[in-house]
Amino acid sequence: MTVGRFAPSPSGRIHLGNILCCLLAWLSARQKGGTIVLRIEDLDTARCPMRYAEQMIRDLRWLGLDWDQGPEVSGPNKPYFQSQRTALYQAALDRLEAQGLVYPCFCTRAELHAASAPHREDGLTVYAGTCRNLTPAEREERARRRSPALRLRVPDKEYSFTDGHMGPCAEHLARDCGDFLLRRSDGMFAYQLAVVVDDAAMGVTEVVRGADLLSSTPRQLYLYQLLGLTPPEFIHFPLLLAPDGRRLSKRDTDAGLDSLRGRVTAEELLGRLAELAGFHPSGEPASAEELLGEFSWERIPREDIRLPAGLFE
Repeated sequence: MTVGRFAPSPSGRIHLGNILCCLLAWLSARQKGGTIVLRIEDLDTARCPMRYAEQMIRDLRWLGLDWDQGPEVSGPNKPYFQSQRTALYQAALDRLEAQGLVYPCFCTRAELHAASAPHREDGLTVYAGTCRNLTPAEREERARRRSPALRLRVPDKEYSFTDGHMGPCAEHLARDCGDFLLRRSDGMFAYQLAVVVDDAAMGVTEVVRGADLLSSTPRQLYLYQLLGLTPPEFIHFPLLLAPDGRRLSKRDTDAGLDSLRGRVTAEELLGRLAELAGFHPSGEPASAEELLGEFSWERIPREDIRLPAGLFE
């Protein structure tokens, strides 16, 4: 059976891009008779206070996007807040350390973003392996001055997969990514590790998310392999962009649900989003249930979608 999921980060009020992600994940799983897990990705507790998570849950209820496991409904894989699941991430980290693949990294953020460091087209810094081969004495000396982050050694190898919407994709880990973080210097576990552990533990078989995370998939497939876990199917969809072409963020209040809820109904919002996504041509108000009959990945574009100005005026 298909198990999909919502995995929002409650660092502010959700915006139209977040809503489209939840809608597509819900439609894709429900159309196959599957279930939905809601997991709150609040590892950064300073940026993700509980009041934001509670508001996000209310917003999803208002939109009519329900879930079968998660906050308020519980389930066999609780807890459903990442901040309460750190023991699982530590156990996975211990397994990777036992394979000799983890090492401490003492680089500062300024050093990582130095002009001499290689950068990808999406702005991500490719880690140059600065701390990869430090001697024990060098590590001990640097540890006196700075708490280290922990990185995973990656192979000189290409990882390829077929995305459920974008098609064939590949990334050469050493060249295009470099050794990546598993835990930050402040002790916070990194997204790549946490999401793999959680999706596997919660039985997720289908991950629907924005194309900005497409390049994360090869790293996650590498982690699935090392941890002996079965990866889900990945389906990435085009991003919603602001009218001026910027990527949406929670700072875009005009695209945030706090601004929209006072001006439109949930059905009006979902109908327009479904129209923009290509599978509801009329744009008429519709509930998530009503959109099930029209939804198809084949009708969704692969290019980013720019919001028209004055969308709900």
